[in-house]
Order: sequence, then structure tokens, then C-alpha cells
Amino acid sequence: MAEASRSGKYEGPYAAQQERYYRLFGGAKAKARDFSEATGNPKVIADNLIRMKETVPGGWAHALPLARGETLRVINANATPGVSLLFYNAKDRSERFNAGDTVKIQWNARLSRGRVLFSDMGRVLASITDDTYGRNDALTGGSSKLTNAGKYGDASLRNTRDNFVLLASKHGLDKRDVPPCLTLFAPVGVDGAGRFRWEGEAPVPGDHVDLRAELDLLVFVSNAPHPLAPGDYAPKDIDLLVWKSPPPAADDFCRTATEEAIRGFENNARYLAALGEE
Repeated sequence: MAEASRSGKYEGPYAAQQERYYRLFGGAKAKARDFSEATGNPKVIADNLIRMKETVPGGWAHALPLARGETLRVINANATPGVSLLFYNAKDRSERFNAGDTVKIQWNARLSRGRVLFSDMGRVLASITDDTYGRNDALTGGSSKLTNAGKYGDASLRNTRDNFVLLASKHGLDKRDVPPCLTLFAPVGVDGAGRFRWEGEAPVPGDHVDLRAELDLLVFVSNAPHPLAPGDYAPKDIDLLVWKSPPPAADDFCRTATEEAIRGFENNARYLAALGEE
């Protein structure tokens, strides 16, 4: 979707619609900042900041707790085509990542550094504080038996839907609690006919995404290829690293980049105050 450039003009196929939206509902004050301002985290994390390291083999999945203020770094060590994630509020698992609201609220389907991930209750679950690749998909969803059968001719291959249902069952949830996911390292676009397509260059070995927890979270990670990923079924190992990131500053980019993000964090503040965890 359209982004505001340094000149203040919106660019992209929906520039006119987005400019009209801000004129009607917020004016210049509500316009998003230039996302090239968002700076990344250190490439190498000091050992004393790291709480957990984990390797997830190709096709498999992992669940982990992520405390508020910690950052999960997903490292694509072997340039595997897509790593899917789900996020749940650890204190109330009925609150979980909402892909539709995350895209709609921020007027952007290409989620990358500087964007935030909304729950179905209007709160911010996590912030994307670093992203060396820059293309993550919240539109298509993860792979399933059906997509694997159609693409690879083998429904028995491990897939994201079944991975998430299995993880859910181990954490007091079931398949009804598995919503559409976020898939990292997935350059998905939409063609002129409205069809999803895989576009752009693939990730390179070592690309990573940092996700800072804004509430205490339960995170599911599925290392199965995106359903549109080209080539044969050959997912490779990925690495997960949980580290204690610095406390957000008052002008933290993710928290202040858009009016929508500001409102989301205001909702977080009210929620945390009610829990006595300000």
C-alpha cells in the first residue's frame, strides 16, 4: 500500500485513496512518518542479553514464551522460503494476532521494520524493530495439507496449519484458536486481477526479523514453506534467539510512527494499568 515519502506525497497504486483518507479523517497530523527513519538493532547481540537460543528443523514447529520487553529474533540462516508465526496474549489466550486488522489499521500489507502487530482487541502484541529482508506476508496464510497436495502432490508433508493445531493442543487451545498467521521472508504481492503472487528476490542466508513483545506473549513458530514459495519442498533449519532489548524510548519509532500505533499503545497502557503492571 502507499507510503508517505519525504516530500509528504503518497506513492503507490492506492496513493489517491490514502491521501483522501488522511484528508477526511486526520489531515496532515495523521500522516505516517517516512519509514526509512526506522533504525535496526545490533547485528550481533551480546551474550549477556540472550535468554534463549533454539534451532527449528525444516518442516517442524516450536512454541515459546516471550516476556514484555524481550525481543524474538528469527534468523533465516539458510534462506528458507517463509517462516510463519502466531502470537497470543500469555495472560489471556483468547486475545491473539489479527492479521486483517494489522493490515487494515496501518494501511499497509507489506509489514516490515517500524510496523506493529495488532491483536483482535485493538492492542499491540509486538513491534517489528528490525527486518533485514523487508517482505512479510499477512494476507495469504500458511501452508496446509491441501496446499501441499496441490503444489507438491503430497498431502503428508509437514505444513503450517497442522503445526499450529498441534502446538495449540499442547497449550490448552484447539484448531478454532488458530487464526491467520504472519509469514516472514515471504515476498507476496497482488497482481492486476487480485491474485496473490510470489514476487521479488528471495531472502539471503542470515536475514533476520526482530519482534519486540509489547505484552507477555505465547508465540508459535512454524518452519514450513509458504504456499506460494517457488521450488520443491525443501525447508531448512531456522534459528530463534530471545534477547533482552533496551526499553523503548519516549519517541520509539514503532510506538509513534502512526496515529493508529499510538492508539494501540494507549490501549496497551490502559490494559496494563488494570493489571497493575504499568
